[in-house]
Amino acid sequence: MDSDTLARPPGSDAAEPRAIVHGAAIMPSDFSISLAAKGGTDSLLRNPGSERTQSMRGFEASYVDIIDYIVRITHRIWEEKDVGYIYDTYRHNSRVYDDFGLQYGNEKIVADTAHTINAFPDIRLYADEIIWAGDDEIGFHTSHRTVISGHNTGYSKFGPPTGKKITLWCIANCVSLENEIFAEWVCYDTACLVRQLGFDLRETARNLGNAMADAGIEDPRFGEAERLPGQDKPPHLQPSNESGFDVEEFIRRIWHNIWNRRSLREVTRAYDRSLVCRGSTGRVLYGRGEYQSFILSLLAMFPDAMLQIDDIYWMGNDDDGYLVSVRWSLVGTHRGVGIYGAPTGRRINMWGITQQEIKDGVIQKEWMLFNEFAVMQQIYRDRV
Repeated sequence: MDSDTLARPPGSDAAEPRAIVHGAAIMPSDFSISLAAKGGTDSLLRNPGSERTQSMRGFEASYVDIIDYIVRITHRIWEEKDVGYIYDTYRHNSRVYDDFGLQYGNEKIVADTAHTINAFPDIRLYADEIIWAGDDEIGFHTSHRTVISGHNTGYSKFGPPTGKKITLWCIANCVSLENEIFAEWVCYDTACLVRQLGFDLRETARNLGNAMADAGIEDPRFGEAERLPGQDKPPHLQPSNESGFDVEEFIRRIWHNIWNRRSLREVTRAYDRSLVCRGSTGRVLYGRGEYQSFILSLLAMFPDAMLQIDDIYWMGNDDDGYLVSVRWSLVGTHRGVGIYGAPTGRRINMWGITQQEIKDGVIQKEWMLFNEFAVMQQIYRDRV
C-alpha cells in the first residue's frame, strides 16, 4: 500500500475505489469513538447525543461521529424499513461487492434490500463491533460486524418461505464521504443462511452457479497464481528491527508467511494459545491447533493458493490493544480433496474480511468471513 494511496474523491466515476491512506496519522489511537464507549447499539439508539465529537464535513447534522452514522443509518434502513433512505446515504454510482459479485448503483441496493426485508420481515441487525479509520477529507473507512437474525416468512432467491429462524454473521466494509457510502464490500455468511433455511447446500450452490454461468460469458483460461517469482523460493519475512509494535508490518508478515510460504508454525508465534476464531458457515475454532488445521484444509484443496491483502486499517494502541480490519483475496485451483468433494480442477476466486483483536503483540480473537457460498458455486456448477 503506497503512502500516496487515497480513497476515491467525491463525484469520481473512476472504476475502483482505492485503499485507505497508509500511515498511523489517520488510524484512531484510542477507543474514545467506538461502539464500546457508547455502551453498545441499544444505548446509542436511545441517546445518540447532540454534539459533534469529530469533524464530519458534509454529513447530516444529527450524526455526532462515524460510529453514530453507521449504526443509525443501518437501523433506519433495515429495522425501521426506511429503504428509501438508501438514496440519501449511498452515492448514485456506489459499488457494493458481495457473494454474487458487483452490485452497481443505489437502485440495485434498494432492490436487494427490499428483497431481503420481504424475505425476513422481522430482520434485526445487532452491531457487534465497528472498526474505523480515516477522516472527512479522504473518507471514513468502517468495518461493521453484525449478527443478523429473523424469520423466513417471505420468498427469497433461495426458494419459498420456510418459516425458519436464521442467525448469521456479517461484516460490511464501507467507505463514506459527505453522508454517502460510495464503496462497500459486504461478506454475509450465506452458506450458513442456506443451511439454516433447510435447503441442500450443494444443490443450491450448483443451481445458482449454473444460473450465473448462463447469464454471462466467462473465459476459463488462467495463468499461474503469482505466489513466487518463477522457480524462486517464496520469501520468509522477518520481524522489523524498528522498536515498537507496527500493526501493519505484523499483519502483512504473518499472513504472508502462513498463507503464501506455508509456514504454519507462525501461528504459534502470532496467535494466543486460547485463540477463538469465528468463521464462515458457522465455524468456531478453538486454539491454535484447530486454526492450523483449518488453514491446512484450504491449502490441501487449493495447493497453488495465493493470498493477498487488499486493505488494512486499525484502531488502538500498545497498552489497550488493537482492533484490526483486513480485507483479502485468494486465488487457487481445486486440485485436492476436502470438504468440497473430489478435485474438479476449477479455478476459484475467494475473498473475505477478517477482524482481529490483538493484545500484547499476539492475536487473541478473530472473526474470518469469506464468500464460501460463492466458492461452492464456482466448484459445483455444471457449466463454465
